[in-house]
Amino acid sequence: MRVAKGVDAGEEITMEYVRIERDGGTAVVTVDRPDKMNALNAQVQEELADAFDSISPGEIQAVVITGAGEKAFVAGADVAGMKDMSALEVREFGRIGTRMTGAIEAAPVPVIAAINGFALGGGAEIALACDMRVAAENARLGFPEVTIGIMPGAGGTQRLPRTVGSGVARELIFTGRVIDAKEAKEIGLVDRVVGEGEALDAAKGLARQIADNAPIAVKNAKAAMNVARNTDLASGIEHEGDLFALLFATEDAREGMNAFSEQRKPEFKGC
Repeated sequence: MRVAKGVDAGEEITMEYVRIERDGGTAVVTVDRPDKMNALNAQVQEELADAFDSISPGEIQAVVITGAGEKAFVAGADVAGMKDMSALEVREFGRIGTRMTGAIEAAPVPVIAAINGFALGGGAEIALACDMRVAAENARLGFPEVTIGIMPGAGGTQRLPRTVGSGVARELIFTGRVIDAKEAKEIGLVDRVVGEGEALDAAKGLARQIADNAPIAVKNAKAAMNVARNTDLASGIEHEGDLFALLFATEDAREGMNAFSEQRKPEFKGC
């Protein structure tokens, strides 16, 4: 991330509501508003969007996003701050939210959600925008917006059906039902469930595994899978073939294949 350029491993960059800690080729982005259960106001959304817009794949190979404290990943939008907004003001708030989730989804490196506690509404939408989701067994996920007279507004109605299927998505959004981590795993909303308090460490472990691999190869693989969301199979396969071929112009591809032949660990340089 450009905001973390020149930062030594373990050093922290702090905005008002978002913290970024870099550890080698990985970074942890923390929503730091625990007194409000990390609820999303406009500034939190702007800071998250700016952070993910600034990712430089040459410096960072994987990102973990989590929430501060033990109670919540992100408990949703800050309803107290929204309730007196006009429709036009809420439309702008929604645009900021969709920019945030779009920036997370479009990040050139894999993003892993470490879900601790509640991930509701906008928090679940953040998790959906990530590439992978690791949930602690005490996590609770859902889209309860209709229970207070509103609906998902940062991509939830679009990404949830693509993740869990249309029928399950409709049931969750129409009822506003909040589910536990076990059920979220069963329907494919999260990828891994770990013990309470273990989600961040598990997500960091995944990030380190990713960072050990060839950065351009991982970047191209993510780009190919992102295209698959928005195109037909034939076009997606054609795009995959182009990205696959381009990797053979990289030093890392030669190093990786030579290392395999020589039965040694490759030393990737990101070029």
